Amino acid sequence: MSVKEKLKAIICELSYEEREVTLASGRKSNFYFDGKQTTLHARGGLLVGQAFWQEVKKFPAPIDGVGGLTMGADPIATATSIAAQLDGSSVHAFIIRKEPKGHGTGQWLEGRKNLPPGSRVVILEDVTTTGGSSMNAVERAQEEGLVVAGIITLVDREEGAREAIEGAGQVLRTIFTKSEVVG
Repeated sequence: MSVKEKLKAIICELSYEEREVTLASGRKSNFYFDGKQTTLHARGGLLVGQAFWQEVKKFPAPIDGVGGLTMGADPIATATSIAAQLDGSSVHAFIIRKEPKGHGTGQWLEGRKNLPPGSRVVILEDVTTTGGSSMNAVERAQEEGLVVAGIITLVDREEGAREAIEGAGQVLRTIFTKSEVVG
């Protein structure tokens, strides 16, 4: 069984639920992907790192870092960075805070010393719906002097994220679409 097939099985078991929810976008939905159930699972996290690293390698080199908005991107960035290192590449993880640190340096981005201005990065997401969170992460990374090569999501809910992201001039790669996971 391939990495993606194993990962899909874990997503179906742990992350997909059919129930009424209100999404971050404010929309109502009758299904939910809780990506953190997969990305924080021991085997799931390993497979996520491997799958994301394979997608990161498709962007033109060099890619210096991977990260995104806390909390969804945190375990993905770490797992992807480790997968890259095991494959012989130094790709550092970073975290974008939802608001600046309230004390000390007041920074928005954790892992900054590993990524000087001009570093090329990929934004990571667990689930995309409208693309709003992804584009917020892109904007914050750019404000920090990073060059965003593109975005990768574990699951695209197929509700407008691709159109919004690509319409803003970014590239979106997916590990899975909703259709690939649940038909």
